[in-house]
Order: sequence, then C-alpha cells, then structure tokens
Amino acid sequence: MQLFLVICVASLTWFACCKGAENSMPIMIDTSDSRAAFAAAKVQPNLEKCLTSMGLFFGDPVYLRAFKSEKMLELFVRHRTTKKYTHFRTYRIAAMSGELGPKLAEGDHQVPEGFYSVPPTAMNPKSRYHLSFNIGYPNIFDIMHQRTGSAIMVHGNQVSAGCLAMTDEKIEEIYTLCAAAHRAGQAYFKIDIFPARMTDGWMGDARGNLNEKFWQNLKEGYDIFERNHVPPEVSVVGGRYQFQ
Repeated sequence: MQLFLVICVASLTWFACCKGAENSMPIMIDTSDSRAAFAAAKVQPNLEKCLTSMGLFFGDPVYLRAFKSEKMLELFVRHRTTKKYTHFRTYRIAAMSGELGPKLAEGDHQVPEGFYSVPPTAMNPKSRYHLSFNIGYPNIFDIMHQRTGSAIMVHGNQVSAGCLAMTDEKIEEIYTLCAAAHRAGQAYFKIDIFPARMTDGWMGDARGNLNEKFWQNLKEGYDIFERNHVPPEVSVVGGRYQFQ
C-alpha cells in the first residue's frame, strides 16, 4: 500500500506540471494517454537533474541526428544564453534494417537519409511500439525524387522495418524530452539522418559510390551544424538540399 501511494503521488505531481520550463512556468502535459504520462513521470527527474548540471533546461528546444553506420542517435538541447545546441545524450539504436543509402520505395526496408521535421501531430503516445514519432518521410526532396514510403518512425520495441528502433527505456527519455519541447513552444524539432559521421575521411572512402553526389549534398548540412552548432534551415531547390 505504501509503494502504491508513492507511485500515485509521483504520478499526480507529473500530471500537474513539469518543472524546468522557461522562466519556471509549468509545462502542462496531455493526460489523455497514461503511457506517455507515466513514462515521463519515471524519467523526468533524472533528465532534469542531468540537464541542470549542464546549464540546460527541461522543455527547451531539441535537435536529433542519427548515424546509420554507427547505429547512434544524438540528442541536443538549445542553450538559453548562446542559442547553440549542446550535446545532451547519445543513444544506441537497438535495431535498424537496410543498408547505407537513402530510402527509395515502399517496402525496401531502408532507413531514410536526409533532413526531416517532427511537429506535435507526429507524436504517437499510443504506438504499438511503446512510444513513437513519425520523422516526416517522404519530405519535399524525397517526393521530388519520386521516393515512396510511409510511417517511418523512431520508436521502442527493438524491431525495425525501415524505422529507427530504440529500447523502450531509451525511447521514454527521447519521447519525453521531445514532447516537453513541443509543449513549451517548439513548433517542430529537426531530425537529420546521415549514413555515417560525414568526415572528409569517410567521404574519401565513399568516392565512387552510387550515392556519392547525394551524400556530398547531405555533408553540406552536416558541416554547417558541426561549425555553428545550430541546425541549418533547409529548403529544396533544383532537386538539391539548400541550406541557410
């Protein structure tokens, strides 16, 4: 009974507000789904503690980038003073199908490569894969190149058919941080997916690959973030990604 009461109190505290938002204002959550709410109640205290130790705040804008070769997903949080994105955590991707190279067609089991955006409507707290969000494939670039497919997610459950599958434990942290950023006013967060860390050395090894020109285009956006620690604004002109 005592343990039950402790859990209930923690849950009710989470339902009321999330600490650490801009100017200490509470970040209200959608209590219509208990799975996301209970996940957040479990992971938020430690996330807040770790963020605070780095001068960051729960609910501030986030940015994600994934590297297929390394099977890594990085999460960054924007620093309030510098406005640059600080690396917060790196998560190992538990399962990922396909090979290096972009997704071309429905059913090819490829994980996309490119620049994607996730609005609040893409978050799915009732996913059959525990928690998930749709990355927004196909984007405008993909459509212009007649690439097809749908329902490409970052999710839990360690099963992938073109998605980035995390463990349930890790997706709870990722989902909670992203959902908090949405609630605090981030209209969408960016998730950029690369074949690998696009160093000059890696690009040299990729010379002659059928995807070389495409990867050179991706590297332009990769390099901008490496230099500035701010995700570039992305558009599509003439069938290529353009960066601002």
